[in-house]
Amino acid sequence: MKEHDIRPKHIFDEYLRLTTEDTRSYFQDSVRHDVGCPACGANGVHAFTKMGFSYAECPDCSTLYVSPRPERSAFERYYTDSPSTHYWATTFYKETEAARREKIWKPKAELISEKLSHFSAFDEIVDVGGGYGTFAEEINRISGCKVTIVEPSRHLAEICRNKGFVVIEKFLEDVSPCDLGHKTRCFVSFELFEHLYDPAAFLRCLNRLMRVGDAFIFSTLNGMGADIRVLWEHSQAVSPPHHLNFFNSHSVRKLLATCGFGVIEVTTPGRLDVNIIENSLQHVTDRFWQTFITHSSENAKQQLQEFLAAHLLSSHMMVICKKDSESYNL
Repeated sequence: MKEHDIRPKHIFDEYLRLTTEDTRSYFQDSVRHDVGCPACGANGVHAFTKMGFSYAECPDCSTLYVSPRPERSAFERYYTDSPSTHYWATTFYKETEAARREKIWKPKAELISEKLSHFSAFDEIVDVGGGYGTFAEEINRISGCKVTIVEPSRHLAEICRNKGFVVIEKFLEDVSPCDLGHKTRCFVSFELFEHLYDPAAFLRCLNRLMRVGDAFIFSTLNGMGADIRVLWEHSQAVSPPHHLNFFNSHSVRKLLATCGFGVIEVTTPGRLDVNIIENSLQHVTDRFWQTFITHSSENAKQQLQEFLAAHLLSSHMMVICKKDSESYNL
């Protein structure tokens, strides 16, 4: 798989252009507040500024995150109504759905189905931030399990309803237990964690909705992933106002433990780090990477990608955890 298979350049460039305009419209006048590391609370050290957003890196756990941070209300307005969000929900998803279904969502549904086989049976899968509903379609096809989607974007929520899914059109923080009923569940969330204004608050709210033994499987960006570390502020993954938090395999364990979750597995099954670096070679200053990308064979690049994935050094991270106890003090 190549980066442009799932993010065609002309479509993604237009999305980035709209995002740049929306950044001024929705965040330029927002009051900003210093925040501590979202994983461990330590004071971060300024790393760089991008599109008017300042990123800090935690000296203790190496989490990369936005601070100072605009107010939550600015993000809620942005994700609900902005032109770039509408473009993502309509044009981007529509134009890339077939490729993303084949290259991302079918393999991911098969992987999640295999992971779920190690648990007791669940009555329901709850897809938090279900987007276009493609994963929900694929996991339902494979497992036959009922899927409920939590999706605050009215554009995406409508698309998911039209596909026949039950949709809770709210941010997770606003979902109550009565919205879900009494069932055993596996909550899933893909490429959402890096967007969260307050990841700890999100996890505490999720914990309240779960029963002991319920599972939570999510994927997010790994701030220690190769392409992010090599490209740094030039990385397209470092994309404000969308991506606020870049945890890593160490720091995400710290956060989950403090929020009442037992971590079962952390992996980085990414497939694109080397290709992303290759596509942004003009921003690469490290001589090793310049030499490797320019002179290595496709087989060598694939072997390096496999090494990165196996050793928690890919920028795509997947976490499997469960609720540990009802006695966790929220």
